[in-house]
Amino acid sequence: MFTGIVEHLGEVAFVDKNRVGIVWENVAVELNVGDSVAVNGVCLTVVTIDGPIVEMDVVDETYDRSNLGALVAGDKVNLERPRALGERLDGHIVQGHVDTVGYVVGEAPNLWVSFPKEYAKYLVTKGSITIDGVSLTLVEVQDDRFSVAIIPHTLRVTTLGVRRVGDMVNLEFDVVAKYVEKLVSFRAS
Repeated sequence: MFTGIVEHLGEVAFVDKNRVGIVWENVAVELNVGDSVAVNGVCLTVVTIDGPIVEMDVVDETYDRSNLGALVAGDKVNLERPRALGERLDGHIVQGHVDTVGYVVGEAPNLWVSFPKEYAKYLVTKGSITIDGVSLTLVEVQDDRFSVAIIPHTLRVTTLGVRRVGDMVNLEFDVVAKYVEKLVSFRAS
């Protein structure tokens, strides 16, 4: 489980068909093969550590649902290690299971993101959303777009400060909302 509180900015070393390599200075030594890591909000498993470069396998499903396939060497990415049970939960419950991508339609600090309409049912004003692995609070929700307010600290320590109109971002909707929908639809049938 993640919280959506980004720990570090990493730099993409390479992306190929089935693997991504991230330069993660000073943290790679704390990781082990088999550990989970959220990269732009996508939960990946560490498969190789070579100095400061952490390599993770990526499957087609992940490329299809996220912006990882659009990354190139030199791009910055948001990184978070998972939380242990009993640790403080500063953001919200984040699984690292990206639901879809959205597109920036208004730049931070009042960030607007468009998304496929079928996901609107998971969004409520003052509810939670994860954008590129960053836990945020929804300010305004419309049928096909939403806004979040990005504080200066988050602008400095995540990729959200450099996102421009048209950029693709990973979206993970609140898992509690998804479970409630499943329970309500199951009961109704």
